[in-house]
Amino acid sequence: MKQIETVVANINDLNDGEMRQVSVGETEILLSRIDGKFYAVGAHCSHYKAPLAEGVLSGHCVVCPWHNAYFDVTTGDQLEPPGLDSLDSYQVRIESENVIVSVPEETTGLRSPAMAQFNPNADGRTFVILGAGAAGVHAAQTLRVAGYQGRIVMITQEDKLPYDRTKLSKDYFIGKTSSEEMPLRSADFFKEHGIEVLLNQRVEQVQTTAKAIAFTNGDSLTYDALLVATGGKPRQLDIPGADLENILTLRSFDDTDRILAAIKQKAQAVVIGSSFIGMETASGLSQQGLQVTVISPDSVPFKKILGEEIGKIFQQVHEESGVSFKFGRKAVQFEGSDKVEAVILDNGDRLQADIVIIGVGVQPATDFLKGVELHPKDHSVVVDEYLCAGDDIYAAGDIARYPDWRTNESIRVEHWRVAAQQGRIAAHNMAGKAVKFRGLPLFWTMQFNFPLRYIGHAQSWDEIIVDGDLQKQEFIAFYIKNNQVLAVATSHRDTETAAISELMRLNQMLTVEELRRGIVDLIDKQTALS
Repeated sequence: MKQIETVVANINDLNDGEMRQVSVGETEILLSRIDGKFYAVGAHCSHYKAPLAEGVLSGHCVVCPWHNAYFDVTTGDQLEPPGLDSLDSYQVRIESENVIVSVPEETTGLRSPAMAQFNPNADGRTFVILGAGAAGVHAAQTLRVAGYQGRIVMITQEDKLPYDRTKLSKDYFIGKTSSEEMPLRSADFFKEHGIEVLLNQRVEQVQTTAKAIAFTNGDSLTYDALLVATGGKPRQLDIPGADLENILTLRSFDDTDRILAAIKQKAQAVVIGSSFIGMETASGLSQQGLQVTVISPDSVPFKKILGEEIGKIFQQVHEESGVSFKFGRKAVQFEGSDKVEAVILDNGDRLQADIVIIGVGVQPATDFLKGVELHPKDHSVVVDEYLCAGDDIYAAGDIARYPDWRTNESIRVEHWRVAAQQGRIAAHNMAGKAVKFRGLPLFWTMQFNFPLRYIGHAQSWDEIIVDGDLQKQEFIAFYIKNNQVLAVATSHRDTETAAISELMRLNQMLTVEELRRGIVDLIDKQTALS
């Protein structure tokens, strides 16, 4: 293939441990210098195309500024999700003091990772993945990356290939992303790499002692290793009128399409619950032109997750865009003939409603599992640090309750990136490696024009130390428990967020004493460690 060459820098332009974005023709490149040698890879993250030069360089890894994917800048290999592709790597040579990069005339900047080929003659085992969300698709791909050549069967009760669930209540909901852009991988990709995807299959029971799966249609399947990544089921409200039409939840692709179809010609929407899915739905419905009321038993959105001050910022952003709230209230009845017409609250108030969205959380989809330890509180699957739940059975994503390596607490985290991370780690362990899960939870949300990133996990805290201006929505909030930073929430501080992610991963986060004295340059601190 024809190559294009360009002088992109002088050797003295970059010091060791520095990177910058440059161009070769129309191709944008991330140029970095590591231990005196120059490297060139694709400039944009394989997840949402974030400019990696705005992230941070740690050793030979770049951390994406948006959602903290990790890439090896010496090879382009992706080391941490989200995203499934690695970066293209380009030839670099030095002439005199010029740094010259060669790129193919046609390049996307991305490539699929190196993967083993399906070869049942070399490996006659069958590995099954229940669930086709983030954990499932990352696990299927990682099994091939890890060298597994046996049969892979991924099973989903939906009629669609794995898709980006995070966009359902965000870009897809408001029309910024089309249905064609939602799949994570194409049918051709799965076929090429020998990954069977069984659609529209509902599991009746998994018998772990027999290593057998029974389906509701009478079919069955045996396995040598199993990953359960079935996610959560939306909780419903058991109140009068709950079976009326246009009372919906938002969890799946079909759910979102039903909501979008139902809101045509509609004017009044009620969202029950001020969870992230509820608030993102309220944002989307408002942007679609509906009058939206949110009902919540809490006094402010996200108080238990983010604290009262940041919760009030979300409330303010919504109210400025026309969303109203009924705090400290519960729905006790739905009224209507065939379709919902009103929601009755516990204080007797009656809210007109053409559509109701229930966003009161999810519960782990694990009822079909037999012979696996389930947590008595929520029926999540209890796993060890290798994500193993028993003999050749693993769990990942929303259903997995795992030991937090930072606190030793047993936790369950319903985050897309955690599911992707756990799918990858579980796959490595299924393939015969012994890899502990040491992932760092991260989630993101965008409501109207207010973005938030959250790193770590804090079920409670002693204090919150804030750097920046909450009202201007440009801040970093540190959640402190027992003199340790357990979690950090940020807005419009992307590069520093990437630095925080790396500091927390390295267990070198700023001390509480340092935070109280005034925040030092997080990027400089992270760079010094690398």
